[in-house]
Amino acid sequence: MTEAVRQAPAGVIHTPHHETTEHAVKPAGSGGVRLPFLTRRAGTVAVAAPRQRPPRRRPRQAVPLAPLSRGQVLLQGSLTMFAVVLFGFLINLTVLSQLQHVVSQQQLRAQLGEQLAAGSAPVSEGTFDNVLLSDGDPVARLEIPSLGVDQIVVEGTSSAALTKGPGHRRDTFLPGQAGVSVLMGRATAYGGPFGRIQELPPGETISVITGQGEHIFRVLGVRYAGDPSPAFKPGTSRLVLETARGGPYMPSGVVRVDAELVSGVKADGPRRTTFATLNPADKELASDFGMVWALVFACQFLLLAEVACVWSLRRFGRAKTWVVFVPVLLLSGLLVADQLTRLLPNLM
Repeated sequence: MTEAVRQAPAGVIHTPHHETTEHAVKPAGSGGVRLPFLTRRAGTVAVAAPRQRPPRRRPRQAVPLAPLSRGQVLLQGSLTMFAVVLFGFLINLTVLSQLQHVVSQQQLRAQLGEQLAAGSAPVSEGTFDNVLLSDGDPVARLEIPSLGVDQIVVEGTSSAALTKGPGHRRDTFLPGQAGVSVLMGRATAYGGPFGRIQELPPGETISVITGQGEHIFRVLGVRYAGDPSPAFKPGTSRLVLETARGGPYMPSGVVRVDAELVSGVKADGPRRTTFATLNPADKELASDFGMVWALVFACQFLLLAEVACVWSLRRFGRAKTWVVFVPVLLLSGLLVADQLTRLLPNLM
């Protein structure tokens, strides 16, 4: 036994009764590590020496950041404010505007339904009490079955008015009355109710319900800038649908659809607004700068929220500050974005 042990290589011990041969195997779940096992033979037993693991490296210590200067703090705040406004603008234009349009249409539909039932729906530019209609008041219901369009038309065609739905231009007659009636609608934002009117083929029918009843129009054709309009006969009624042409949120012109009345012509109501006195914000692809003061107040609110957020960040820390000020910053950003959207072309 002593001779067997003396002749054994380093790390292996032999016994006189059995001899063991060392083999490498790969056990299940070992992740690719090959482990030795012992095979017994007569006379010796071999035992493998354990492997030593390399020493672990000491973890690196975090490098302390230098405090920001006043200029860097100002730049950081400005970039944060710009990011909030940009995020709110995109969300408002692509998502929230669609929801706002749906809610507005539901409210307008209920309001116009009550007026039609009571026989008090407007048939001119004023109400039955001889009060001038405000922008956004419902005046008609427009249906285009082939396009799935069922919209409540409001009075006025400014950018703010067209957020609720298609608008009736004030210097034209109501649909069904003798003369030309112009309805304008957005192509993409706020529901995009007129986004597919250029697909209307000649002969397609359009239905408009006003305080004077239902009026049926037949499409004459689609025209773009420079195309001549169809001949108009005095004493008849013509309906013109207008929206922006071009890519989504990138208007490059105006597309118009002409339709003639095939049902009975109604008497026209008095109108105070003429083409010469029409507000420039109510024309095609115009912007509404009448509410710039609201944009100024919204920007001031966002600036105050940003200053308060910076103060709270230094006073209470990052976690508590973001819990409180993230909703405030998002709300103020959406307010600014909503006012910025009103500055965009009204047919977009």
